[in-house]
Order: sequence, then C-alpha cells, then structure tokens
Amino acid sequence: MSTVTPVDRGTAAPGYRPGRTLPLRVEAMRQLRRRRTLVIGAVLVLLPFVVLAAFQIGGTPGRENRTTFIELATASGVNFATTLLFMGTGFLLVIPVALFCGDSVASEASWSSLRYLLAAPVPRARLLARKFTVALAFSAAAVVLLPAVGLLVGTAAYGWGDLKLPTGATLSAGEALPRLAIAVLYVFLAEIVVGALAFWLSTATDAPLGAVGGAVFVSIITGVLDAVTALGSLREWLPAHWQYAWADALQPQLEWGGMVQGVVLSLSYSVVLLALSFRGFAAKDVVS
Repeated sequence: MSTVTPVDRGTAAPGYRPGRTLPLRVEAMRQLRRRRTLVIGAVLVLLPFVVLAAFQIGGTPGRENRTTFIELATASGVNFATTLLFMGTGFLLVIPVALFCGDSVASEASWSSLRYLLAAPVPRARLLARKFTVALAFSAAAVVLLPAVGLLVGTAAYGWGDLKLPTGATLSAGEALPRLAIAVLYVFLAEIVVGALAFWLSTATDAPLGAVGGAVFVSIITGVLDAVTALGSLREWLPAHWQYAWADALQPQLEWGGMVQGVVLSLSYSVVLLALSFRGFAAKDVVS
C-alpha cells in the first residue's frame, strides 16, 4: 500500500509550504553526524600520513621501466599531493562517493524513518533532490580532502617546490596549484556518475550495502572492461576510460580534450540515472 500525503490529495494544511520542508542545512547536519561520515573523513586525513610513513620506511620510490607520479612523490609537496590523487583515482575515491550517495535514501528506508519524512510531509522529488545535493557536497569534500591534506603533509616533509612530471618537464609551484585544482575538480565531476548510480540503487532497495556495493562493483567492472583492448573504440563509452584524463591538466601545455569527453560522458549517464531515480521513487511503496 502506497503512502499518499495531504499534498498528493491537494488538501494541504494551512501554512504548509513544500519549499520549506527539509532544508539543506538540516539534511547536511544529519549526514555530518553520521558515524560513517566521521570515519571516512578520518581515513582520508590519515592516509597521507600512512603513505608518508611508507616512503620514510622504504626510502625513495624506485624507478621502473617508466616514470609515474608515484616515483616522483618525494620531489615536493605538490608532487606528494598529485601522487595521492593518482592513488585515489579509480577506486579509493569511488568508495566515499558511492557511500554518501548510496546510503542516503536506502538507510532511511532500512531504519523505517523514510515514511516519517514523507509524512511530514516532504514532497518526494524534493526529498531526493535534497539528499542527492547533500551527498554530492560531501562527496566533493572527500575528493578535495585527500590531495589537500596531502599537500600540507608533503610540503612539511619534502618542502615547497616545483611539480616534476613523469615526462621530465616541470611546472612551477605557482602554476601547478591551479592546474592541480582543475585536476581535482575533474575527478569529482568524473565520479558523479558513480554517485548517480549509487543513488539510483539507493532508491530501488532498502539495503544500503547493496546500493553502495553495487555502485562500487560496476565501477570495478567498467575498469576491467577498459583494460580489454579488443573492445577498441567501444571503451570510450566507459566512464573508467577517462578517469585519469585529469593528468592532461598537469602537462606543460594544458589539454582539455580528454577531460571534456570524460565530463560529458559522466554527466550524460548521471542525468539518465537520476531520471530513473526520481521516476521509480515517485511510485515506490515506502511502508512495505
């Protein structure tokens, strides 16, 4: 049996204003107090110290057949921050994005508190819009937090200096910082598709772990498929194909092509997934 609110019947109570229900600050504070938010924040803050300790114990990273950002991590604080962004891309930063977005609606359903939010009454479309907006804000904070802490830790350990690139070129610290900011912004925009997928699954199931795990699993599968060169140009339709396009922002000559394609693909898939979320949740039985 579906829940029908007074708003749905067109008999809203006097003084009721749908646009004033569930303010963003209220939802943000509810999510901020969640234990999983604090745990994710602590992990992202501690990770640069763990990586630094690994370098201190193991020494300067060894060089293999080709130079990567990891081999240049100890060159400067900017290099250390770039290395952490490199490590986080593809999996580590996928987890907080999937968790914040996939846990937002499904957790309310599993606690049986979703029905009370809708009975407030909060319009369903507004509830989803508020929850996804807050989830994206926390996801953005997670993506920014890792390289930001890495920059502080790396600068304290290795000093302030130019950014050395795997190609052998260098960027001055003053030029590298805005480029690094572009790279971080791109990583967030590229991860929106993961958040949209997790959010759609969150509206379709009452199991938060299923929504989060499903989004992470799909992200891993697309990464595996991108490694199958036999797929040829079909790989360009996979979001994972463009996940490291942010490195183009750190070249001597900034290149936008790959990042533009990656963002367009991510946002296009996200629009479809969000449309499915709103369409399915509009008729969902929340009391079963």
